[in-house]
Amino acid sequence: MNTEKNVAAAATAIIGQKVLPGMEREFESWQEDLNAAAAYYPGFLGAEISPPTALQSDWVVVYRFDSVAHLQAWINSAARQTYLGTGAKYFDGPATQQVVSSGTQSPDPLVTVVVTHRVSPNQVDDFLAWQHHMVQEESRFEGFRGTELFRPVEGLQAEWTTLYRYDSAEHLDAWLTSPQRQRILAEGEKFSDFQLRTIDNSFGSWFAFEGNGKEAPSPPSETRTSLAVWVGLYPTVVLLTLALSPLHMSLWIGLLVGNLLSSFLMSFLTMPYYVNPMLGRWLRPAPDEPARANLRGLGVVAMAMAFWVVVFYLVTVRFWTLP
Repeated sequence: MNTEKNVAAAATAIIGQKVLPGMEREFESWQEDLNAAAAYYPGFLGAEISPPTALQSDWVVVYRFDSVAHLQAWINSAARQTYLGTGAKYFDGPATQQVVSSGTQSPDPLVTVVVTHRVSPNQVDDFLAWQHHMVQEESRFEGFRGTELFRPVEGLQAEWTTLYRYDSAEHLDAWLTSPQRQRILAEGEKFSDFQLRTIDNSFGSWFAFEGNGKEAPSPPSETRTSLAVWVGLYPTVVLLTLALSPLHMSLWIGLLVGNLLSSFLMSFLTMPYYVNPMLGRWLRPAPDEPARANLRGLGVVAMAMAFWVVVFYLVTVRFWTLP
């Protein structure tokens, strides 16, 4: 089940929970109520539930908020703690939690592994070097689509969180069971206290980009993300308005229906098939991308919007006037 607002997330919590056998339906209903309560908190962007799969034995819940502070306010809220108390009868052990705060929406439609490590402050440099070695070796395996590393988030979690992405469960298993990975794990013995979770389904990310096979590019800035949403939102809203105008709905109901439909269209059509293919390289440029590439991206944004302005002017002023 999914509750979503059409804004790119800035902070994401991935929570895993084992559920007692026979209590799955009750747990899902309880979790939906909990997610509905989260929607009333400032900065809420979305909450999603994923049942166990062949790769993932936990129920997985993803919360997205527009900032770490707002996510922290919800995670630590009295309302959530009260819900957790009433839902404890469904739990088969404690939950696990990872937080990522780069602004990306993860996991993406690929098979994703979420790994957390506790690292002492005096071992951070060694840990980063070991992680770099891990990515170098991992990138040689078929199906590898990138990795992202997130630092601890004060007040939410003390662990480092790493996301690894593969294009299939088979390719992921080949890496997880490989002698190369076992060798690198042995080299990083002091970092052997880690948790690993595999998630094999999409959580409806608007900005789900594949890595370049070496290292995932940095997430888009808030300015570029806002411009990308604008490029997609304008034609989506205008086309929906034109499509719904023959129904002659009142303003309040028209906006209600239009916002609902635009959310679905933006998530499942406009962003993945129009905006991301057109602006993907500009949104997440390679580290060695020249500075003029930013100007080219802005030029594409300007041309796209100019095209739609001309089209909608001709349609609504020259050829047709809305009733």
